[in-house]
Amino acid sequence: MLTRSGAWTAAAAVGLVALGTWTDYPELVTLGLAAAGALLVAAAWLVATPRLTVVREVRPRRVFEGGAAQGTLTVTNVGRRGSPPLLVSETIGGHRTTVAVPALTAGHSCTVSYPLPVARRGRYVIPPVALGHSDPLRLLHRGRACGGELVVHVYPRVHLLATITAGGPQDTDGQTTGNAPLGGAAFHSLREYTPGDDWRRIHWGATARTGTVMTRHVVVPDEPRQLVVLDTSSAPYHGSLFEDAVRVAASFCVAAERSGLPLQLRTTGAAERESSGTALEFLSTVEPDSADRGLAALSGLVRDVVSDTQGVALVIVTGRLDADAAQLLMLLRHRFLSVSLAQLVSPDSALPPRPRGVLAVAAPSSERFAAGWNRLVLR
Repeated sequence: MLTRSGAWTAAAAVGLVALGTWTDYPELVTLGLAAAGALLVAAAWLVATPRLTVVREVRPRRVFEGGAAQGTLTVTNVGRRGSPPLLVSETIGGHRTTVAVPALTAGHSCTVSYPLPVARRGRYVIPPVALGHSDPLRLLHRGRACGGELVVHVYPRVHLLATITAGGPQDTDGQTTGNAPLGGAAFHSLREYTPGDDWRRIHWGATARTGTVMTRHVVVPDEPRQLVVLDTSSAPYHGSLFEDAVRVAASFCVAAERSGLPLQLRTTGAAERESSGTALEFLSTVEPDSADRGLAALSGLVRDVVSDTQGVALVIVTGRLDADAAQLLMLLRHRFLSVSLAQLVSPDSALPPRPRGVLAVAAPSSERFAAGWNRLVLR
């Protein structure tokens, strides 16, 4: 492949030969032939491709927004002759990074580290390494792909948020449900014995009365849960406020995990994730959608939660709230342990009214929201 210098050399060779022939000027023809000869020598130089192996590592593969990731290349010359200096190209997020690898003698290797541009939230697919070398005059370039693709997740930035201490059973004497996870110590009901059950939990009195071996069904008691709903419609956000909303949602997810609360993350676009790890991975790729109904879909979104579960703390993360959405939150308030509202609004706009019975904080950025939230909760 011609480099920029090689393209100019090829054009000069053709132009000089043509001009020298047309003007009967042999010196110009000689210069043109010399340029063409340089290209032929460069092509012959590239015929013998060095035998190299490339091992690439990227650490960490999951990094928070504003953090740093680093790539490491280990290039080994497994051929019988030395390799010329090389240029290795990495492309991530549309940005190309070129790494220079020095000349390697046979059997030797070189390790080169370089920073990766992962400042913005997202899921970055890094294509295979483009390994190439050129002739000494940099007229031609030859490259090939080495290795496979790598994926780097850049999580949204997380702020330290205080959690609300909500009422609700959290010990072995708390309320239980039939779909609660097994393995706890809270008695829920009696059921027929099945192979594999712990024989120490057989209820001999019920067994004698029914004539069927009965065992105690013990589960983990219900615990207060954190349900975070992120508004992914584009209507309530202006400018970069959606990015701040994503950071606030991520902060609530991490705060719930830090407090030991079971977590669910849902979006108004009907996407759902459980646990902080998968939630952060999902939040690294979420984008606003103009077709999303926003908080108008909230009733259907939480119907399964409020119908068969107790002890849920609801957190809504959105932009500016309209009157209909505020009314809906007040209607849903009595079905949850608490309802919290995070609004990301433009700094030059008036603060929106707070729905009655809802813990609401409005701020123009995720940093100022975190400060306002902690000041309100910890006072």
